[in-house]
Amino acid sequence: MTEYCKNCGRELTNDEIGLHKRLCGKMCKSFLCITCLSEYFDVTEELLREKIEHFRKMGCTLFQKGD
Repeated sequence: MTEYCKNCGRELTNDEIGLHKRLCGKMCKSFLCITCLSEYFDVTEELLREKIEHFRKMGCTLFQKGD
């Protein structure tokens, strides 16, 4: 099922959904894209991309290789 950013309507990647769940809670039913999430937390998109890689290397199952 395709998910869309609840703020701007852009189609989401699996990594964006995983990041939102990791930062905001796994029970979330709607999600923000990385751009809107960076604005929400007042951080750079680059930092959030680094976090995705960090969580992936830790083995977090929300982030699968190739997503």
